[in-house]
Amino acid sequence: MASSVTKEISYEDLKALLGKSQNLLLVDVRNQVEVDKGRIPGSVHIPIDTVEAAFAMEPEEFKAKYGAAKPPLDAPELVFHCQMGRRGATATGMANQLGYLNARNYTGGYSEWSDKEGK
Repeated sequence: MASSVTKEISYEDLKALLGKSQNLLLVDVRNQVEVDKGRIPGSVHIPIDTVEAAFAMEPEEFKAKYGAAKPPLDAPELVFHCQMGRRGATATGMANQLGYLNARNYTGGYSEWSDKEGK
């Protein structure tokens, strides 16, 4: 039975990863209206209600739809986020169930990011 504890990542750690990692996949699970108001640079928009289907796709299909490589199950740098943290946690849990054991939730969400980035 998989652990129900969602792994989390802080603003500082995410900022560091965005600066140095080529392998990070940052998934924005908010709705289109939210994303249109602002997004974390480099994030890929996969709405919460499509996360499960997206991560069950074949790699070629995923890349064609989202413009990013589908991460392998053991990807060390798969991060989900929403506006405030709840949907990100849900998406991280879904990814865990699909076998992405290192998936993490950026709990501060876009709300914290925009505050800290002054946007």
